[in-house]
Amino acid sequence: MTTVGRVVDRTSRRVGLLLGAGCLGVALFVVAGLGQEPADHWVTGAPLKVIPAQLVVEQPPDRTLDPYKGAGTWVDAYDFDPAYSPGVPSVVHADLASMAQTGLRTLFLQAARSDQRAVGLISDPWLLAGFLLAADTADIPIVGWYLPKWTVDDEDLDRLLAIDRFSVLGRRFAGLAVDIEWNRDDLGAIERSDRLANLSDRLRRTVGDDPLGAIVMPPVVTDEINPAFWPGFPWDELSWRYDVWLPMGYWSFRTAEHADPAFYTSDNIRRVRANLGNDDAVIHAIGGIGAADGTAVVDPGEPLASVDDLQPFVDALVQERAIGGSIYDWASMGVDARITFGESMVQMFPTVEQLG
Repeated sequence: MTTVGRVVDRTSRRVGLLLGAGCLGVALFVVAGLGQEPADHWVTGAPLKVIPAQLVVEQPPDRTLDPYKGAGTWVDAYDFDPAYSPGVPSVVHADLASMAQTGLRTLFLQAARSDQRAVGLISDPWLLAGFLLAADTADIPIVGWYLPKWTVDDEDLDRLLAIDRFSVLGRRFAGLAVDIEWNRDDLGAIERSDRLANLSDRLRRTVGDDPLGAIVMPPVVTDEINPAFWPGFPWDELSWRYDVWLPMGYWSFRTAEHADPAFYTSDNIRRVRANLGNDDAVIHAIGGIGAADGTAVVDPGEPLASVDDLQPFVDALVQERAIGGSIYDWASMGVDARITFGESMVQMFPTVEQLG
């Protein structure tokens, strides 16, 4: 991507005029070096000679753990990317304002995928740019995430670094997280772990001290319910390469005691720390799926959590000293559930500044 200074110098490049992105009005941005044309739903126009001063940021802020603190929500490619969600998307830029109004602090956005429908290294860059600009207006940082598939080439690293380096007028993703769960391959567990460790090491060496998030399978599943999912998961090798751990504790899939959001959340957090050998490991736990209240935008065709599960989930986060938590995902939460979760998190969690 070009820097802001180069944006000014290269006004002859093709630009997009973002329309209807919340309070943004008309925002000028340039997407360069990605080999992708703007999607049909963007209106393109002639370059402007002057970039509105309020949109120019000379230096993006440093990345910290702040986006992982407090309440978050999730959006995947099937919610917003036309390559995976033909027709009307279930999540659009304007939803960032709604997220902020419900008390949410962070959006975790799937910014790249690896499959035959993926045209470039990242999702539609014009859409991603719109999300970043809308997030800036709503004061909701976005953490970009990606699901590696452990290929022998550099595809996984290239996609992660494309997310890491993507920017628009000084705005960039506030964090980068790796979704570590893919096991639908022909690899043995040892080879898959080796490739994971290698990718994590190369990513860490490239991004330097920037915080990295590890989105991991819930240890209750991998340690107890289905040890064959990923035998010998390399916790020790990953422990120093990631800064925050996000166990996918979707209790709506579980039965018996594991269907209890408080028990399942607490047990997974404790097991993550035990597996890492670190009682103080930084945790942002993920719950769900969704929260049924009769008003959800999307029915994922999977068992949904209940709106009544949300407070026990939040209570468990506080009890286990997690720095934050989120529900997967925004589209499968009803309006009432979103408000209930946001209010619960605001009440139980202090401000980001107080969290330290």
